[in-house]
Amino acid sequence: MTYYSRKSPRIKQYDYATSNYYFVTVCTHNRHCIFGLPDNLNRVGKIAEEHIKQIPTHYSSVKIDKYVVMPNHVHMIVILENSENNLNQIIAQFKSGVTRKIRIENPEISIWQRSYHDHVIRSQKEYETIWSYIDANPINWNKDCFYMDSAY
Repeated sequence: MTYYSRKSPRIKQYDYATSNYYFVTVCTHNRHCIFGLPDNLNRVGKIAEEHIKQIPTHYSSVKIDKYVVMPNHVHMIVILENSENNLNQIIAQFKSGVTRKIRIENPEISIWQRSYHDHVIRSQKEYETIWSYIDANPINWNKDCFYMDSAY
């Protein structure tokens, strides 16, 4: 049997518990549009948003600076400050919490794509660009690389 090793998207030798700002994107399974529209989230989208807002209550040294729930993905700027937990643990807990809550009502639904994308924000200019991108993402949805029209 042949096993394929998946290339890790993480920076080698980087400690993802390091105090820093991180731009995180988490996509839905097969990029299905399950969250509703950014300005009109459905029940599933509201659950995802609720869990984003709860992250700092689970991790006292973590802040969510900016976020948006899009029809088939979520963007967040996650700030780690002297965290005992790493980014992977935080995102895994977020994804599993959302999945558990949604599966109470819809046991068969697949919520998340495997893994997530992260980017270490390295400068103020980069932070401002990413913050603006997240802020404008809803009005630019039809130009987004994750755009799918089929959900509506």
